Amino acid sequence: MTIAWRSLALTAVLAALAGGAGAWIGGHYFVRMNMAPPSLHGMAHEELNLTAEQDRRLDAEEARFAERRRVLEAEVRKANAELAAAIKGSAGYGPSVQTAVERSHAAMGELEKETIVHVFAMRSILTPEQAKAFDTRVAEALTEEHQ
Repeated sequence: MTIAWRSLALTAVLAALAGGAGAWIGGHYFVRMNMAPPSLHGMAHEELNLTAEQDRRLDAEEARFAERRRVLEAEVRKANAELAAAIKGSAGYGPSVQTAVERSHAAMGELEKETIVHVFAMRSILTPEQAKAFDTRVAEALTEEHQ
């Protein structure tokens, strides 16, 4: 076998190994991403043995927050679009980009604040024992490492 054929064969084998490794890593990564823990809403409804009244009140709070979240997420998308336009139209980190970054941060911050208000509203519906389990889940969600 000539050196050119050996080089071609080695390149093909390495490319196949790299492709297989990439597919395996990518598959594991995406599977892990899709195995998210249940939401706080799911946990509250499924694990906290809620009374019918608590269930009804949580459903009402969830509906209220869902609407507010939709509005705030639209604001975040709008701010991100403005940031994208500022970056595209700017040669560097100038005043237009800085203003757009601040707008984006403000929109994300408002969504985060409203989410925390919602968490406390949910907790206020729970008994002290239920709230303890709920708080543990909230703390785990806030401190878990995302891969």
